[in-house]
Amino acid sequence: MNFLANPLVVGWIVLALVVVALAMYRKTLSNQEDDIIHVSGESTVTKQITLAHRLEKIDVWGKTLTIVLVLYGLGLAGWLIYQGWVSSVSLNN
Repeated sequence: MNFLANPLVVGWIVLALVVVALAMYRKTLSNQEDDIIHVSGESTVTKQITLAHRLEKIDVWGKTLTIVLVLYGLGLAGWLIYQGWVSSVSLNN
């Protein structure tokens, strides 16, 4: 049985690639983050706040998609194990 021919497996792989791309995007954004809190200069403070909000949104999406990816992967693994077990039982009969 070729697992990559299954559309559910391909969907899981695509979802995993999206999670990895999101993590890489967050990493590139966080490289621009300034660790020093500026209290003067409106443009610098505004940039810090904007970047912090963007990183928070990315974190929410990243955590949510990671949970979905793990649950989808566990369900998919269970289904594939069950399919293998059913096919092996039917071959023995």
